[in-house]
Amino acid sequence: MTEPPRPPLQSQPSRMRIPRDPHRVQDVALIIIAFAVVLFLLVQARFLLISLVTAIVIFSLMSDAINFIARARIGPLAIPNWLASVAAVVAIAATLLTLTSIVLAQINTVLLTTLSYADRAPEAIAALFSWLGQNTEAAVLNSLQTVELGGYIRALASQAGNLMQGTVLVILFVGFLFAERVWFSTKLVNFVGDPVRADRVGRIIGSIIRRVNRYLAVKTLVSLMTGVMVWALAGLFGLDLAVALGILTFILNYIPNIGSIVATALVALVAYVQLGDPATTGAIFAITGVIQFINGNVLDPMMMGRALRLSSFGIIISLAFWGAVWGIPGMFLSVPITVAAMIVCSEIPALRPIAILLSREGLPEPETEPRETSSRHEAAE
Repeated sequence: MTEPPRPPLQSQPSRMRIPRDPHRVQDVALIIIAFAVVLFLLVQARFLLISLVTAIVIFSLMSDAINFIARARIGPLAIPNWLASVAAVVAIAATLLTLTSIVLAQINTVLLTTLSYADRAPEAIAALFSWLGQNTEAAVLNSLQTVELGGYIRALASQAGNLMQGTVLVILFVGFLFAERVWFSTKLVNFVGDPVRADRVGRIIGSIIRRVNRYLAVKTLVSLMTGVMVWALAGLFGLDLAVALGILTFILNYIPNIGSIVATALVALVAYVQLGDPATTGAIFAITGVIQFINGNVLDPMMMGRALRLSSFGIIISLAFWGAVWGIPGMFLSVPITVAAMIVCSEIPALRPIAILLSREGLPEPETEPRETSSRHEAAE
């Protein structure tokens, strides 16, 4: 008997292969290349760009005040716009040069005092590890003695001279910005080509200026209070660098999150090197930490309100990125730049996910919504 014919084997269906879109791959590659080029330019031209961004921030701080002065009247006479701008530039130049001179003088004082403490600083720092045993203390002391502290201090002193050059460059940029402010609205309309879109862009810029101004005003007030308290505390315990510690605390508090920690550790380190008493140093450290905690976590958010609305993680990421690109000046400018980026991204549908990640509640509100809707939101709040 012959076997019945077997049915032919059916081949398994081949897997469906999704063709790759060459245009999408090309777009991703172009985005990566553009980001690398921009990052390269940010690093290479950082001195110029830092001065420009600082000038823009100062200009935004003074623009509202200049508009108020220009609208003011002394009897039948009105203050000309150009006169108000010139007076603002002169006042800004005098203030920046004065503050730079004070900061440089305090930096020199700190560096000279640090050189005088350089011999006993390693022993004082190594004594902090005495509770781990004599071997650990000796190892830390040997490691610290190999560090040429004087060379680092002289290198910092040479870099401090760039601060005056940057101040002069910032003053020049501010002068040019005030010279162009009169025709900014006309240029914006002609550049955009649509009065409605120009008004929308103008409202976005105005929102950025208002939020950055509110942040800087509150931060300046809180930092000033913290610096005065630290100066009074250091003077009460007889520290030699009381004034310098107060000024450094005021400056470092502009760096979010990290600045207050560095300032507190700096005060405790100076106290321990000078006094050599762990109990007194612990008391100074605790009091300074309480001052920083109350001012930074209670007073600052209460005064800031909803002006910032940035997530803590977004601030940390921005701080790390701009610190890596522009160094310490980038840390100071990280929050204003992030505020501007969040507002701009919230207005562009394709970039709105970035604004959601940067915002504190995950719901960045549009800045250009109609006035009726805005008034209803304010009434509801």
